[in-house]
Amino acid sequence: MRDKNVPISRRFIIEKALQFAKTLVYDEFRGINGWLEKFKRRHGIMAKVISDESKDVDDNDSENWITETLSKILKDYKPENIFNADETALFFQCLPQKTFTFKKEKCFGGKQNKARLTVMTGHQKLKPLVIGRSKNPRCFKDAKSLKIDYDFNKKSWMTSEIFEKWVQKLDKRMIAECRKIAFVFDNYPSHPKESNQKLKNVIVF
Repeated sequence: MRDKNVPISRRFIIEKALQFAKTLVYDEFRGINGWLEKFKRRHGIMAKVISDESKDVDDNDSENWITETLSKILKDYKPENIFNADETALFFQCLPQKTFTFKKEKCFGGKQNKARLTVMTGHQKLKPLVIGRSKNPRCFKDAKSLKIDYDFNKKSWMTSEIFEKWVQKLDKRMIAECRKIAFVFDNYPSHPKESNQKLKNVIVF
């Protein structure tokens, strides 16, 4: 499989070993981690990262913003009324970024599947907002209720329209609870501060 750039995981090796043991009628084999470590050493196999992306963040800028700007913005709010949330992309069909391979073998990955969901979650365990591509995903069929808020668009991305709809729903909840909250987001274009014009008990920063 490595000749086709398919990542090989710890679980995959153990499952294959269990299949061979069953074929050879070797009932005593359990495929525990101790066996796997010995197998790796015997055959010169190690885990390698296929691809990785990193970007340094200026810690000083972040610290200054937190201590100077953010503290002034939030000084009039109690801690329980300060919220924060962010999105993350969930590439649910992607292959692992690490693989077991021989020490001297060069490690290349194949083309990753780009199918994705966008998930936004935040403080106080609000319902996660999941953004998919389909209006009515087949997996929701016959579902009487969901533990998430769901929306959709062609690219499964957060948009200003989806954001405003979501934050307005939260505003109605805060009005019902007689709470005024500050919600801190990053400056991504889909988090428009103009949303505040339509809100009563939620202020977006």
